[in-house]
Amino acid sequence: MDRDQIEALCTDLGPHAAEDVVCRAMEELAHRLCLIEEKARRGTREELYKNLRVLAAIADQIGLASLSHVAHDVMACIELGDLVAEAATLARLARTGERSLIDIWETDAFSI
Repeated sequence: MDRDQIEALCTDLGPHAAEDVVCRAMEELAHRLCLIEEKARRGTREELYKNLRVLAAIADQIGLASLSHVAHDVMACIELGDLVAEAATLARLARTGERSLIDIWETDAFSI
């Protein structure tokens, strides 16, 4: 987690608004991770790719660079048509997503 990004949000928006943005982003990330899992099993590659792109953008917004990086890795696997690498990278995305959400939940960046 990039604490500088959280601090920048706090500076730009104020601590309460920044906390609200981060909380909404966490909810959306959790939702997108579930959608990505569903689309990987039953959706089209285009739907999966779109959700990965949105997830990466949200992760970048709140300083979760590793989560964004892994989402981009999955997108690269889709572009290459490598289904084995895609499955492995999707598993890494799930682990990284869970770990990232826990890290940001446990942060004390908003304590006053």
